[in-house]
Amino acid sequence: MTKADKNFKELCTRILEEGYNTKGEKVRPKYADGTPSHTYFVNQVWEEYDLQKGEFPILTLRHIAWKSSIKEILWIYQDQTNSLDVLEDKYDIHWWNDWEVEQSRTIGQRYGATVKRYDLMNKLLNGLKTQPYGRRHIINLYQYQDFQETGGLFPCAMETHWSVRDGILDMTLIQRSSDVPVANAINKLQYVALMMMVARHCGFKLGKFCHLVQNAHIYDRHVEQVKEMLERKGQEDCTDLRLVLDTDKTDFYTFTLEDFKLENYEPNKPNFKFELAI
Repeated sequence: MTKADKNFKELCTRILEEGYNTKGEKVRPKYADGTPSHTYFVNQVWEEYDLQKGEFPILTLRHIAWKSSIKEILWIYQDQTNSLDVLEDKYDIHWWNDWEVEQSRTIGQRYGATVKRYDLMNKLLNGLKTQPYGRRHIINLYQYQDFQETGGLFPCAMETHWSVRDGILDMTLIQRSSDVPVANAINKLQYVALMMMVARHCGFKLGKFCHLVQNAHIYDRHVEQVKEMLERKGQEDCTDLRLVLDTDKTDFYTFTLEDFKLENYEPNKPNFKFELAI
């Protein structure tokens, strides 16, 4: 069992046994049948992983679509687009289709479009290279000007803070909201992959990855699946389980999915299919 597995079990147990719920409250998301999607939740969840010590944040209690998660991060920070056609044609990912804005074949002025508009990725890379010990290395996707311009889902994984110490890169991912059994593990994995690419580009070693979630929740129609996951044991031997950036490339914009290898990953089966709240 990984550290991420243990954190997942502790968090889900806390949500189900000690958390709050939105029953009777007005909520935005709905299931496909129109039923409001209520949640059980807790606020202000913090996790920390020391990548130098091999604390790679991946779940083995179920299979995580790690390749698709990295493709999504490339779409946001390399392609810097909101185009669903790019996401489908280049990466064969379709899970954003439910959030298409007004038949525009986009997700609105969000995520990659925000990165491009404010030149966020280039500013980060240049800043880390020219002033690594600065305290202003931040990417913030939560831009109200963008929200006013178009509809679209407000970013969940909304902000990253980057810091350097003695040639080591640390990063904190801040999320306003996290669907714990569905997307939480995906977000952690993909942002560690982003961290690996940034560190390679800037010539740093990997340090600590921290994850702050303001609202960590379980949807009411996912509770039974979560309870089944809590009964699982996870991968027995995780000693050599790791994500590797297996290339000599050093330019952030040249990395591809094929440069990554996930070694010795043997998650529990079968996997789960979760009903989405849109």
